[in-house]
Amino acid sequence: MPAEPPAAAVEFDGDVGCIAAARHHAARFLDRVRAEHGIEVSDRALDLTQLVVSEVVTNACKYAPGPFGLDLRIVGGLIEISVRDSDPVLPVARAAEPSRVGQHGLEIVLAVAETFEAHREGTGKRVTARVALADKGPVGRAAGQTPGARPAVNAPGAR
Repeated sequence: MPAEPPAAAVEFDGDVGCIAAARHHAARFLDRVRAEHGIEVSDRALDLTQLVVSEVVTNACKYAPGPFGLDLRIVGGLIEISVRDSDPVLPVARAAEPSRVGQHGLEIVLAVAETFEAHREGTGKRVTARVALADKGPVGRAAGQTPGARPAVNAPGAR
């Protein structure tokens, strides 16, 4: 029977400091994956994972105050980063607007992730991004890809 892929889940209360704590949790998870499972994790993957965690957790704290969950899992050559929160409104990337200050988090995630998806779950939602563990050149939009499924701009309840 094959071994279960490395995974970790943690719940956060949404208070000040949870964004940094989530980033540190992700970094420790990848360090364990390297040390205990012998899986290659590039420094770039470690940095991108922390960036993606920071962006999706920031959105959970901003739009769904209260507790949220962070699930990390190794799937093939990817780390799957999922955040579950209490807000059922699905995120939507906004059109480029040079004068806009802030609200670029999802654009950043889409630019660096191999895939991204969001769906309603229970009374809230789950957003999931996958980041390559090994370096292989540009990813996401930087490589001309359209990352995984995401809601249409005019989806009911989309922000």
